[in-house]
Amino acid sequence: MFKNIVFGLALISVVACGSKPRVNLEEGMLELKPSAQHQVIASEVANLLENYSYKKVPMTDSLSRIVFANLLKSMDQGRNYLLQSDVDDFKQFENTISQDFRKGDLSAPFYIFNVYSKRYLEAMEYALTQIDAKHDFNVNENYVAYREKLPYFKSDAELKDQWRKRVKYDLLNLRLTSTEKDSVDVEKHKETLRKRYQNIISQAKKTNSNDAFQLVMTSLTDAVDPHTTYYNPSFAQAFNEGMSNTFEGIGARLQMENEMVTIKEIIAGGPAFKDKSLNVDDRIIGVAQGDGEFDDIIGWRLDAAVAKIKGPKGTTVRLKIIPAGKELTAQPKIVDLKREKIVLAEESAQKEIKQIKGEDGKTYKVGLIKLPKFYIDFDAYRKRDPNYKSTTRDVRLILDTLRQEKVDAVVLDLRNNGGGSLQEAIELTGLFIDKGPVVQVRDVRDRVEIDSDEQAGVSWDGPFGVIINRFSASASEIFAGAIQDYGRGVVLGSQSYGKGTVQSAIEMSRFISATNKLLLKAKGEDKDPDTPNGAPEFGQINITMGKFYRVTGSSTQHRGVTPDVVFPTQYTAEKFGESSEPSALPWDQIKPSSFKRVADLASVNEKLNSIHQARMSKSPEYKYLLEDIDEFTKLDSLQEISLNQVELQKERDKAKAKNRSRINQGLQLRNLPLWKEGEPQPKTDFDFVLDESMNVMADMINLVKK
Repeated sequence: MFKNIVFGLALISVVACGSKPRVNLEEGMLELKPSAQHQVIASEVANLLENYSYKKVPMTDSLSRIVFANLLKSMDQGRNYLLQSDVDDFKQFENTISQDFRKGDLSAPFYIFNVYSKRYLEAMEYALTQIDAKHDFNVNENYVAYREKLPYFKSDAELKDQWRKRVKYDLLNLRLTSTEKDSVDVEKHKETLRKRYQNIISQAKKTNSNDAFQLVMTSLTDAVDPHTTYYNPSFAQAFNEGMSNTFEGIGARLQMENEMVTIKEIIAGGPAFKDKSLNVDDRIIGVAQGDGEFDDIIGWRLDAAVAKIKGPKGTTVRLKIIPAGKELTAQPKIVDLKREKIVLAEESAQKEIKQIKGEDGKTYKVGLIKLPKFYIDFDAYRKRDPNYKSTTRDVRLILDTLRQEKVDAVVLDLRNNGGGSLQEAIELTGLFIDKGPVVQVRDVRDRVEIDSDEQAGVSWDGPFGVIINRFSASASEIFAGAIQDYGRGVVLGSQSYGKGTVQSAIEMSRFISATNKLLLKAKGEDKDPDTPNGAPEFGQINITMGKFYRVTGSSTQHRGVTPDVVFPTQYTAEKFGESSEPSALPWDQIKPSSFKRVADLASVNEKLNSIHQARMSKSPEYKYLLEDIDEFTKLDSLQEISLNQVELQKERDKAKAKNRSRINQGLQLRNLPLWKEGEPQPKTDFDFVLDESMNVMADMINLVKK
C-alpha cells in the first residue's frame, strides 16, 4: 500500500534559483552557507510534510516556534555557549523559519548555527587560557555542568565564569582520578587538558555545511513527528547499513585520535581479520583506491576518511599505516585489502541456554534469544539473494538448535530493541503462530490494511516468554502485542515505548524535478563531493506514512504494550518514551481484525503474578531494585558539583563506598568473593529482571504441565 502511495506522489518544483534569502550570510563573513542542493531538498521535504505525511502539518507560525525551540535545544541544550542577547537576536526568525523551508530559504537557521559555532569556539578558546590560570581548590564554590533549567547567560562575564569553573573542575577531576604518584603532577594535568581542548577545537573547526544542514532539517522534522527524519547521504548510508546489519568495507571500527584515524576494533571474519596485517591502535595516514594515488588523510574528518576506506565488495583499497606504538617519523607500511560484505554478528540474534530450578525443585532448560533489533538486508532481499541476512531467518535457525537441545521453554529478550523492519516483525511472529493477522496498518488515506502471517506451521509451540522494557519500540511492540493478543506466551518486564507509527524510507532523488537537477548540475552541485560511494545522492527521508494497530484494534501509540508480569522501572512514561514527545500522534482505536487465539492465558498469568509477587516479597534483590529506582528519580534535580577538593573527595568516597556496598550485596547473594578495598572492581553482569523472568518461565512450565 505505502509503496503505491510513494510512487503516486507527483512533486514538481523549481527552487534552485529561489527568491532572495531572508538573511544575507555574506555579511559578517559567516563561514557556513547552505548549498543550492540543500535549498532544493529543504523545499521538497517541507512539501512532503505538508501534503503527503500522515499528519500533513502546514508550515505555519506555530510550527515555526517549535522548529526554533528545537534548533536552540539541539545546539545548546546545556546552555553553556549562547548568551541571552544571542537568543533575543534569533527571535526575529521565531515565527518564520518553517515558511522559509517551503521556499528553500535556509539563511535564518544557518545564521543561528553560525553564531552558535562562533560562541562554541570562543568558549573553548577561553577555556584554553584558563588552564594556566591560578585555581584555588580550597574555596567553597559549585559548578553546574548541565544548565538546561537555568537561564541563558546575561553577559560575557557570566559565560566566562562558567568556563573558568569548567576548567577548574576538569583539573580537579584529573587530580582526584590520577594515581597517587601523578595526583600532584600539576603540569601533567594541564598538558592533558590542553590537548583535550585543542582536539575539541580542531574537530569543531571541521564542521561543514552538511553538518549544519542535518541539524537544521532534524529540527524541522522533529517538530512535525518524532519519527520522521531526513538523513543526509552519509547518515542515510549508515542508517541503511544498520537496518541490514551489514556493510561493505575492510571490517574495522575506526576512531579519531590526535588528528589521525585509528583502528579501535577488528571485526572477526572481515578482510582485516583474515589478512592479519592490521592491529588495534594502528594509525591510517593514507588511503588509495586500487592502484591509484594515496590521499593523505591526517587531519581529515572521520566520516570523510571512512567514506574513502569503505567501498563496494570485491574492490581493493590500499592503506598507509603507522603501526601502533611507532612514532610518526617511522616508515609506514602499505596494506592491500579486498573489501567484503561484513555481517555484524554482535547486533544479530544470539542464543544462550539457562538452567533454572523451579519452585517444584526440578531443573528446567530455557532457551534465551537476545534480539537487539529487527534487521533485514533489503538490498540482498530485493536481489533475491538466497542467503540474505534477516531476523526471522536467524531466529528460525536458533529455534531449530534449541529444539534439538530439548529446551523446556523459550524466551525472547526484546529489552532496548528499538524496532526496525515491519516485515520482520510480522514474519517473526509467524514462527510462533500458525497463520493469521499480526498487525493492522492505517495509511494517510485512512485505509486499513491487515498484514498477516501466511505461512502454515510454527517453529516453536512450547512455553514462550517475551521480555520488554520502556525502550522496546515499534517492531518490538508489534511482536510482543501479537504474542499477547493470541495468548501465545507471557509478556514480562515494563511498559514498552509506545511508538505506533510506520515510516517509509524514501530516497529524496525521487522528488527532485528534472529541472532542478539540471540547474544543480549547471551550478556544479548535482553531487556533493563528500557523498560516500553507494549513498543516496540527495539523502533519504524516513517519513511517517501510517499508524499500526494490534489485531484487537488498539493502537500501541503512547500506551505501548503492558506486560502480563510487570516489573518496576525508573523510566517513567512522563519522561521517557512516546508519551514524552510533544509532537507525537495520539492513541486511538479501530475495528479489531478476525483472529483465533491460541489460548486464554488470563488464569495462567494471574497465577504467575501471584507466585512472582510472593517471591518478590522475600527477595533482597527486589528491594535493591526499588532502592536503585528511588536513587535514579533523585538525579533529575539540578546537579551542583563542589569545586572544593576536600568536599568533592568526600562526596566521591561516599559514592564509591555505596557502590562497593551494593556490589558486595549482589556478590554475597551469589556466594561470590567480596570486593575488597584496593582490589580492582569485579565484573558484575547481574540481571535481576532476566533472572526473575527465567523463574517465571519455570513457573509457567510447571503450570502448563499440570
